[in-house]
Amino acid sequence: MDSGAIKAHRLLWVDLSEHTEPPDLTNSWEILVVPCLAEAEAILRDPSVMIGVFPLRQDLLNQLPALERFLQQHGTREWIALVEPDLLWDPRVREILRHWCYDFHSLPVDTYRLEVVLGHAFGMAELLMHSDVHCNSLDQKDPLTGESPPMDQIRRTISKVARVAAPVLITGESGTGKELAARAVHEASPRAGRPFEAINCAAVPASLIQSELFGHERGAFTGAHRTRGGRVQSAHGGTLFLDEIGDLPLEVQASLLRFLQNQTVQKVGSDHEEKVDVRVVAATHVNLTEAVKEGRFREDLFYRLDVLHFEMPPLRERDGDGVLLAHHFFQAFARDRNARVKGFSASALEAIRQHHWPGNVRELINRVRRAMVLCENRFIQPEDLGLEDALENTLPQASLEEVRAEAERAAIVRALRACEGNVSAAARRLNVSRITLYRLARRHEISLQGQAAIKS
Repeated sequence: MDSGAIKAHRLLWVDLSEHTEPPDLTNSWEILVVPCLAEAEAILRDPSVMIGVFPLRQDLLNQLPALERFLQQHGTREWIALVEPDLLWDPRVREILRHWCYDFHSLPVDTYRLEVVLGHAFGMAELLMHSDVHCNSLDQKDPLTGESPPMDQIRRTISKVARVAAPVLITGESGTGKELAARAVHEASPRAGRPFEAINCAAVPASLIQSELFGHERGAFTGAHRTRGGRVQSAHGGTLFLDEIGDLPLEVQASLLRFLQNQTVQKVGSDHEEKVDVRVVAATHVNLTEAVKEGRFREDLFYRLDVLHFEMPPLRERDGDGVLLAHHFFQAFARDRNARVKGFSASALEAIRQHHWPGNVRELINRVRRAMVLCENRFIQPEDLGLEDALENTLPQASLEEVRAEAERAAIVRALRACEGNVSAAARRLNVSRITLYRLARRHEISLQGQAAIKS
C-alpha cells in the first residue's frame, strides 16, 4: 500500500472453530485472525482494534460460558456474531446476541452485507471512543469538568485566588461541587503536594467538633485515652477545607476565629498553644449574611473568612455541561456499569439538557450511576435516568380539541390510503356515511381526489 492510501481499519476475527475463513473484504479492513480467546485478549490490548467478529456454530456451544465472560470483559468493543441459522432458537445464543453484540450475521457469510454491518459498527465504536477521549482529556487538564461560560469564569477566579494565602469562601447550592473547587484552589496554589484536609462541619456532632478540629489531650474528656492532633494540625503546610461552615456551632466559631487571627491552635484539655501554617478554604450553601443578622454566625468570623469569595453556579445555569458531565461520570464509574451499556441515547441526552437539576451535580451523579447498573438496553434511555417527564416540556402544548382533530384527520388519511382513494370503502372502514366523510374531509382540508393527497 502506498503512503497516500487510506489506512485500513483493524478487525479482530476470533475463529474458535477454525472453520470460518474470513471473507475477501475490501482494502478498508486489516483482518487479524486468532484461533482462541487468549490470543484475542493479547490483540485487544491495542485500543485501535475497536470491533471484532466471532462465529457461533453447533460445535462451539460448550464454549459459550467462556465466550460470554470474554465479551463481558471487552464490552467496550463492538462485536458481530456469525451464527448458524438453527442456533438462533437456542436461548443461550439469543442471550449472547442480545446482551453483547452490536449485530449478528447468519451463515453462510454474505460479504457485501457483512461489510455494511462492519462499517456501521466501526462508526459507532469510533464515536464512543472519541467521547471517552474527550472526557479523559478534560480530566487531565482540569478537575472541574465543564465548558460553559460560568465554569470558564470559575477557572479564571480559581487561578487568581490560588496564588495568595488569604482565606477563601466558596458559596453555592448543595451539590454544585464546592469541595472539588476547593481542591482545585489547593492544587493550583504553592501548597500543592502538601496536605489537603477536609471536614464537614455539619456531619460531626457539636460535642466532638472542637476535638476534631484542634485535637485533644489524653483524659480531656470521657473516651480520650490518648493525645491526638486535630485536622488543623494534620493540614500543617497545606490547606484545611471547612465544608458547610454555616453549620458550625457558635462556641466553636470563637476558637476558629482565634486560629485564623493567630495561626495557633489549642488542644482540648491543653493549656498551651501550637503554631501552625494552614490556609483555610471554607464552603457553605447557607446565606452567611442572613445568618449573621439572625445571630447564628459570628460577624467577625464571617469577615475573616470572606476575604476571597466566589460562588459555584448551579447546574441549570451551566448550559451544555450536564451532557458533558454525564459522559464524564459514565467513564468515571465504568466498572460499575452493566457491560452491555454503551452510552446514552439521544433522547436521554435531551432529557439531561431539559431537566432543572434541583440537586445539581450530585443529583446527576446519582441518576447516571443508577442508570448504568439498571439499564437493560445498549443505550441509556430517559426512563433509566428517571427523567421521562423532562421531555414533556419540549413538546408543543396542544388542547384536547386539537389532539382529537389531529387524530381524526390521521384516521381519515389512513383509511383513504388503505382503500386506495375509494371514498365508499373508506367510509365503511370508518363506520360513517359517505356524506359524513365528505364533510369531515372538507373540515380537515383533505382532498378526496386521486390517492387522498393532503393539501400542504
